[in-house]
Amino acid sequence: MTTPTAIETLLQKFAAGDPTLLTHMSADIDFRIDHFHDDADVSWQSGQGLDAMGPLLQRLAKEVFPQGTKAIRIISTPLDLSGWVMTTFEQEFFYGIRDCLCNSITYIISHETNGQVDFFRETVTNVMPLPK
Repeated sequence: MTTPTAIETLLQKFAAGDPTLLTHMSADIDFRIDHFHDDADVSWQSGQGLDAMGPLLQRLAKEVFPQGTKAIRIISTPLDLSGWVMTTFEQEFFYGIRDCLCNSITYIISHETNGQVDFFRETVTNVMPLPK
């Protein structure tokens, strides 16, 4: 069994609603979420450093994931030996902005040092409503 990458641990804790996820982010984390072809204002979904992460994660929890999220799959592939990782993250969640249950697949490029994520770029490729 291999040790999970820092990004895998971070995403698992995010899906579990575990506030200790912040311990897997470096103090100087460079964080941003981008959306492909989405009209929602996501300009606030970025931050520099741990001080920015608390308010950002609280807003994500309130506006985007008011009922939490369920990780369907997390697949991480180290890109080289210097800490870069490409992750596919599929999740199912009640999307507060659209007021419906959705599925989403995102791609995350991250970098980690000493078990902490210090760079995080997520591209949300789609947010698909699920049948009722």
